Amino acid sequence: MPATGRKNERVDVRVTAAAKETLQRAAALSHKNVSEFLLDAGLQAASERLADRRIFALDEAGWQAFQEILDRPVEHKPRLARLLSEPGALD
Repeated sequence: MPATGRKNERVDVRVTAAAKETLQRAAALSHKNVSEFLLDAGLQAASERLADRRIFALDEAGWQAFQEILDRPVEHKPRLARLLSEPGALD
C-alpha cells in the first residue's frame, strides 16, 4: 500500500538511541529519511499482516485436502452445540 496523497496525520514513535541509530543507518542505505523508511516498512508489514487474515495460499495437494474437508458431511457435535448455546463470560 503506497504512502500517497496529502499527509495530514502524524504518528509519533519513541525509541532508544540505539534503535534510532539503526533506523537512521537503514534509512540512509535505502536513500530515504527515517520517516519515509518507517512509513514504507510499516505499511509493508501492515499489508502482510492484513493479508494473513484475508488470503491463504495452498499448493495443489493442500488445496485438494482443503476441498475434501469442506466437502465432508456435517457432523452433529453435541458438546460444541451445548458450548455455543450457553452464555459466555462476556454475555
